[in-house]
Amino acid sequence: MEHVDAVVVGSGFGGAVAAYRLAEAGLSVVVLERGRPYPPGSFPRSPAQMGRAFWDPSEGLHGMYDVWSFGSCDSIVSSGLGGGSLIYANVLLRKDEEAFVTESPLPGGGYENWPVGRADLDPHYDEVERMLGATTYPIDRPAYRDTLKTRVIQDAAAELGLDFSLPPLAVAFAPKPGAEPGLGLPIIEPEYGSLHPTGRRTCRLCGECNIGCNEGAKNSLDHNYLAAARHLGADIRTLHEVKTITPRTGGGYDIGYLQHDPLTGPHSISCDALVLAAGTYGTVKLLLSNRHALPGMSHMLGTRFSGNGDLIAFLLRSKDRPVAASKGPVITSVVRLPGSAYIQEGGFPAFVDWIAEAADVGDEFKRAVRFALERVRGLVTRDHNLSAEFARLMGRGELSDRSLPMLAMGRDVPDGILRLSGDRLVLDWTAETSDAYFDRVRGTIRRIGDVLGADYSDAPLKRVVTVHPLGGAPMGRHVGEGVIDADGQVFGHEGLYVADGAAMPGPVGANPALTIAAMADRLATRLADRMTTTKKARLMGIRTVTGLSFTEEMRGSLDGSDPVSFRITITADDVDRFLAEPEHTARAEGWIDAAVCGGRRPIERGWFNLFAPGEAPDRREMRYLLHFRDGEGRPRTLAGTKHVEHGPPTRLWLDTSTLHTRLLEGHVQEDDPAKPLGSGTMHISPSDLARMLTTFKTTGPNGLAALARFGTFFLGELWDVYGPGR
Repeated sequence: MEHVDAVVVGSGFGGAVAAYRLAEAGLSVVVLERGRPYPPGSFPRSPAQMGRAFWDPSEGLHGMYDVWSFGSCDSIVSSGLGGGSLIYANVLLRKDEEAFVTESPLPGGGYENWPVGRADLDPHYDEVERMLGATTYPIDRPAYRDTLKTRVIQDAAAELGLDFSLPPLAVAFAPKPGAEPGLGLPIIEPEYGSLHPTGRRTCRLCGECNIGCNEGAKNSLDHNYLAAARHLGADIRTLHEVKTITPRTGGGYDIGYLQHDPLTGPHSISCDALVLAAGTYGTVKLLLSNRHALPGMSHMLGTRFSGNGDLIAFLLRSKDRPVAASKGPVITSVVRLPGSAYIQEGGFPAFVDWIAEAADVGDEFKRAVRFALERVRGLVTRDHNLSAEFARLMGRGELSDRSLPMLAMGRDVPDGILRLSGDRLVLDWTAETSDAYFDRVRGTIRRIGDVLGADYSDAPLKRVVTVHPLGGAPMGRHVGEGVIDADGQVFGHEGLYVADGAAMPGPVGANPALTIAAMADRLATRLADRMTTTKKARLMGIRTVTGLSFTEEMRGSLDGSDPVSFRITITADDVDRFLAEPEHTARAEGWIDAAVCGGRRPIERGWFNLFAPGEAPDRREMRYLLHFRDGEGRPRTLAGTKHVEHGPPTRLWLDTSTLHTRLLEGHVQEDDPAKPLGSGTMHISPSDLARMLTTFKTTGPNGLAALARFGTFFLGELWDVYGPGR
């Protein structure tokens, strides 16, 4: 059987990013994508092409659009090389920091529990934005200045006092970064080249982003991450659909798949690490279908489904001014509401203008009757000039020229459940629990419509239609809360990862593409580090080491009044070495939140010492040294010590839960002289300690034995200090 280091299932925002990062690390990577590639110029446009553009292999259809209809909602996702990036609207928004919530469980509680935060993802957001060429719509440049729909939403938002902005878009408006934007200009390919032989051109404002960009102006994943992954050696295989997952004796997985068009198989491949990124529906269905082969899977599998608050509405026949919805990218602007809700103006291809006018049956009938009557008059008066009559027959195009789709998304309640009925995926969910959210965004869209003198309508849809299905394999802090951990690994199944929208424990709020990609970048970077370390050790004949990590949260104050907190993951890459070293040093990663430093800030480098020798034989110290930058970019260090010293056992909890901290100027080491900026104490609560105990995990062989050695060391050190007769 063919064997590789890693198999990635799917090529969307999770799979493409993971494939690139793993290939970049020098690992052998195979990407299995069920759909076909779509070079610029190949996306369907004619009725005949559109009739074959849907995904249903049982009917011989291997097209791009995969349409799901459940009892409570409809959903459209993509099948093709590049996944959802082929049909999304290019918006790259970060999840609001305050939306990384930790709330009480459903039913009857709040929303969701996020084991990662904004500071964990910000470096990965930066990297994804760079790769995808994130840029705001250049409405100030001559070629793009006359985009009416952007202007009318900007004006309406200003009149209503709403928060308007131009979001980052994954669209090429200029031939290369820094060049002057222009319509239809040849795009200069990056050094890693292209997956396709067809050249690309900059955006020409055709409004066809959501049905596939035939210009290649959209920076879909086949033009960047996947091209770069192939350049680095990744083997990308299209029309390969994964069906089975089986753990291998000794580690890793066997994957069974079918090859479509022509249909051959079944086939199989094995790997050390398996990354599932087949989209929310695809990944959850794979896990549910193979649950019998993956014992111990969390009972949370299938839960926490949400549609990311997706809502589609229409503002019809604006009386005040035209909006020209068919000119521009699908989305150019965003109105942000409190509570992580967003409203964005939509667009559509120019040919939809004709469809819209033809569908306006009432107005079309009246115009036809008027044309017939005027022809009778013309015959009587011998007026043979038909120009005016034809102009009136065509109409003023008010429905198409003065109407605008409006798209909303935000934090709906993630209480849906995906399950199997036979071999069919079904969804138990209702939007009624999110009525308050939907009423709020509908009300704001109506207000925008009132400013434009437009009628509001959510017909003919009426029901929820989501292009952002999320959840089903949610991350959590422990197996009772989620299917995967904060690094994307399935609890109880080492080497099995989820890297797509299924991993979200709740709605992203903003367009989720960027957050899914950033999560995948974080996952794959950490996975690549572990795999390359293990691989090098094996090649050199060195015994593979076992690592251990856990996550700790503490809160307190500086100078008695300024709140400070942190959440750090402490990792010992080699447990044996960690236990043997006198200082017992591990690395610390995560974030610090201090108002005096500009709020939550990511830790750039951090160190932790467990039971390092103190000033006396019966004294130990737990030391923390965390380097970060404040809100103005100035280097800062948070240094802390827990003093574990001889005394009655009643002091054990106080000593091990109290951290004496100092905030220092600069990035300093333990004994370096530094200017103090504040001092205080931080504490871990009993509930946080209980959660911390659920976060212990190991990597590498003999994890249980390593965990036992760590526990023996920890308890032994405490006995040495606090035990009777000490």
